[in-house]
Amino acid sequence: MELRVRSGGRGEPVVLLLHGLGATAEVWDGLLPLLPGAWVAPDLPGHGGSAPLPAYTFAGVAEAVADMVDPAGTVVLGHSFGGVVGLHLAARPGVRAVIGLGIKVAWTPEELARAAALAAREPARFATRDEAVARHLRVSGLDGLVAPDSAAALAGVVERDGMWRPALDPRAFGVGDPQLAALLAAAPVPVVLARGEHDTMVSAEQLRALVPSPVDLPGLGHNAHVEAPAAVAELLLRHRDAAHAPPVR
Repeated sequence: MELRVRSGGRGEPVVLLLHGLGATAEVWDGLLPLLPGAWVAPDLPGHGGSAPLPAYTFAGVAEAVADMVDPAGTVVLGHSFGGVVGLHLAARPGVRAVIGLGIKVAWTPEELARAAALAAREPARFATRDEAVARHLRVSGLDGLVAPDSAAALAGVVERDGMWRPALDPRAFGVGDPQLAALLAAAPVPVVLARGEHDTMVSAEQLRALVPSPVDLPGLGHNAHVEAPAAVAELLLRHRDAAHAPPVR
């Protein structure tokens, strides 16, 4: 399928960067200069400049980006929605480790119902780009974190027939419960789960129920990679030893 993909750097392991729901590859801009080697950052299907899927599941999104895994060695760093997609790639040949940042791991029936209702809506359309950008920033959780005229803001909107709307395909909200426990149990490679200390979407207790040593990033919220790229780069570098080891199969 047609995906917008950014890439750069040299060396192994490659870092595959998977953004969260509603965002685009631009949310990694602050992190990119801090990466030690090659990196690949797609707009996930139905986001930014990437084509939509006929229907959305975490596994389906993972399959759409699976060819970006370098068989010679890849570390996947995924935020929120992208972190779940990364866990679906854990058994892909070449993946050596997965780092999931800010994944919402516990979903109530009411939350799942609200997400399904959002997935059933038509995309919001606006007369001006500024209005569409404002909606994009709210939906992606970037409001107040990036400037409305920044690349991260502008990449998230599109113009169609003289009207503007967020580029996000609303149907992506309908992916359902990520079933984190099952994904972690099936992962054949090291997995790190991390969150910002003030992330209201996932608690430290919820992560500790899934993995023995989750990482809390002090002073940060849900979009820690945007708020403090250096802290997320340090997290990545701290866990690269596992990525240099041969993949576990």
